[in-house]
Amino acid sequence: MSALDDVSVLDLTRVLGGPYCTMLLADMGADVVKIEPPGGDFVRQTPPFHEDDDSFGGYFQSINRGKRSLELDFTDERDREDFRSLVETADVVVENYRSGTMEKFGLEYERLAEINPRLVYAAMRGFGDPRTVSSPRQDEPAFDLVAQALGGIMHHTGQEDGPPTKVGFGVGDIFTGVLHAVNILGALHYRDRTGVGQFVDTAMYDAMISLAERAVYQHSYTGENPTRCGNAHPTLFPYNAFEAEDGYVVIAALTDRHWRNLCERMDRPEWAVDYPDASDRLTHRGRLEEGIADWVASHSVESVLSELNGAVPCGPVQDITDVYDSEHAHQREMLVEADLPHSEETVTIAGTPIKMAKTPPSPGKRAPLLDEHRHEIVDQEWSIRSNRRETDSSRIGITDGNPQDD
Repeated sequence: MSALDDVSVLDLTRVLGGPYCTMLLADMGADVVKIEPPGGDFVRQTPPFHEDDDSFGGYFQSINRGKRSLELDFTDERDREDFRSLVETADVVVENYRSGTMEKFGLEYERLAEINPRLVYAAMRGFGDPRTVSSPRQDEPAFDLVAQALGGIMHHTGQEDGPPTKVGFGVGDIFTGVLHAVNILGALHYRDRTGVGQFVDTAMYDAMISLAERAVYQHSYTGENPTRCGNAHPTLFPYNAFEAEDGYVVIAALTDRHWRNLCERMDRPEWAVDYPDASDRLTHRGRLEEGIADWVASHSVESVLSELNGAVPCGPVQDITDVYDSEHAHQREMLVEADLPHSEETVTIAGTPIKMAKTPPSPGKRAPLLDEHRHEIVDQEWSIRSNRRETDSSRIGITDGNPQDD
């Protein structure tokens, strides 16, 4: 048994944020059917490709594992009818089109809710949907870079004397996708209590403002406009990356106890006396930071970690090769193997950070080929509809289309 094995999801999303959201649901056991337009999600064609199999690239594999695929053309009435049939028994529809797109096909929330009042319809957009709260940017498209720029993330990322910098990975998509999954689970819980579904939406712009929460309260409390400070923290010290002889180490000695331990390991016991509390350390951060940097620079990464581990929160700045070699990553199943459709080889993708004792998620099943599951999905739906018709017929006393005598 898995946590969501009784949940069926129709996934109309593409690119990154939406598929990441539905991947999390699939990891927890939901039956996720990826409804793709003619030609499929264009991310299928994004490199890198495996040398033995170019069915789809690593980008698509990484965020579409555990799903089934069905290709539908919403400009075709027959395909729209097939989709409406699937909606009859679905729990969730997830889409990340621009506001108004589904209305063009007559498949917007209001019409689908008439088919299935228990449906949770989850829209993930750049600027939200007017059904919840309107936005003056409602009709604009958005990608991760745009969301990071608008939400203040880029302004706060990078070195103090450098330009605004996006976070290296797609946090505008991925963080929004995680929040969207939370949104969906909340709506399902409400539906379980009331029997009624609802429309929910998560906006990328909103998610980035939420992610930048520190800047929001700082501006309110101080009236200042916070800006970039590299790897440091504006109100906590020491909290930074320091260069050693052969790499970088991060040190976060925030509590008084951690600070005393750091001073002892650096053979600077007088600092623990002269700067006993956080405000003292923050006031004199320039001098203290220079001293810590000098100490770290005279050691190797391994030597610094050997001195500080267990006494001061710290760690090496790792690249992805280091992550592959990490015992933690393997024991926590954060690197999992996925099959390739036309090869006996496997590829490694990131596992799921969601851990459960009684209903553990099971990531690792490969992403689907385009329209790979048409027959089983369509046959399953026709079987459900046939059984439903038989049940309805027996309830009103009809067999083979002929009325029975009372």
